[in-house]
Amino acid sequence: MIYGIGTDLCDVGRIEKSIARPAFLQHVYTPAEQELIVAHTGKKQAETAAANFAAKEAFLKACGTGLSGFSMAEIAALRQPSGAPYLEFTGKAVRFMAQNHLQAHLSLTHEAGLAGAFVVLERVE
Repeated sequence: MIYGIGTDLCDVGRIEKSIARPAFLQHVYTPAEQELIVAHTGKKQAETAAANFAAKEAFLKACGTGLSGFSMAEIAALRQPSGAPYLEFTGKAVRFMAQNHLQAHLSLTHEAGLAGAFVVLERVE
């Protein structure tokens, strides 16, 4: 059963400027995400950071909590060896997922200076 859906669109240029500030990276992204982002160079680095930011926003929309629900750094958008994206949680976010018996599904895209994410939260009991 679907618990919630969320989508978000993010300007890659805006995130490119933001990730130039170490404080932004540390506040928004988990250490694993920071490694993923800095492993890329140039445009790909900003696209990855923007897609991850959009994933966090889409997740919050799917939860229906808004930004007050969790810290952005409790939500990580990571990649499987195949390249497929997935969400990983810590803190309040992992407790929310467990208490509500939820599984997250994530899709990411980027094109023409924009990055987008779509999240489906599925109740699995």
